[in-house]
Amino acid sequence: MNTPEVSIVIPVYNEEAGLQSLFDRLYPALDKLNRSYEVIFINDGSKDRSPAMLREQFQKRPEVTRVVLFNGNFGQHKAILAGFAYSRGQRIITLDADLQNPPEDIANLLAKMDEGYDYVGSIRRQRNDSAWRHLASRAMNHLRERITRIKMTDQGCMMRAYDRRIIDAINQCSEMNTFIPALAYTFAQRPTEIIVGHEERTAGESKYSLYSLIRLNFDLMTGFSLVPLQMFSMLGMLVALGSGTLVLYLAGRRIFLGPEEGGLFTLFAVAFFLIGIALFGIGLLGEYVGRIYQEVRNRPRYLVQAVLEQQDGRHG
Repeated sequence: MNTPEVSIVIPVYNEEAGLQSLFDRLYPALDKLNRSYEVIFINDGSKDRSPAMLREQFQKRPEVTRVVLFNGNFGQHKAILAGFAYSRGQRIITLDADLQNPPEDIANLLAKMDEGYDYVGSIRRQRNDSAWRHLASRAMNHLRERITRIKMTDQGCMMRAYDRRIIDAINQCSEMNTFIPALAYTFAQRPTEIIVGHEERTAGESKYSLYSLIRLNFDLMTGFSLVPLQMFSMLGMLVALGSGTLVLYLAGRRIFLGPEEGGLFTLFAVAFFLIGIALFGIGLLGEYVGRIYQEVRNRPRYLVQAVLEQQDGRHG
């Protein structure tokens, strides 16, 4: 297989209900580009018929289709990293398998890259999500930008385009947990964003729970900045200063006015406040220590069971 101009990387996890619709829209949209391309599907340990459907699609279009089969479930970001490792194109585009971002918009991302940009993010035109997800996303975007200085209007949109140079830099990184769009942004010289469509999921269920979203934002905050630790250190100094002032005030009051009666619940309130801050700080430190622990173990990010690809005119 010759080096294609465009690689499409699509992680798949239990998407049996919507895969055929993806095939029916994706390949015609790519054929219209008049560019050489490859589509890399990464099966992330699906328990349904997704692997069989991917194999069937590979047999139909082996010249432009490659399938990486994991031997377990390692997570969406690990699947994308595997897709990057196996990609050959000069431009790489990531896409979800749920068709919430229309494949027809791939042409818009490539047209933007033709203008000289090396990283093209995306902003969903009309998000069909619940109100709490809108508010949570807006709040986290604002907090992330203040802490990491990474400007990303819509961090939850999978559809993004990367230059080969950026992908090569990402492939050299050995981090176990990272946020790929943010990592790519740090390597980009000319990043930009465009508006893309956003449709309701036609089949299947979202794989992102509230915990997954919180976990993702923890990876983003702790993986790209020490500001959370620095902020907690400053908060600790302020609390220590306030506590010292309170101790001096109570000591002076005891000397000049005598010991006060009561005040038990006030003492409890102050103690619980300080304990809460301490527990939060311990959790924050644990987050950083946990990341260090995962890195020093140096375990593989994922295990590949098989790769379906065309080799010298034969199916591999």
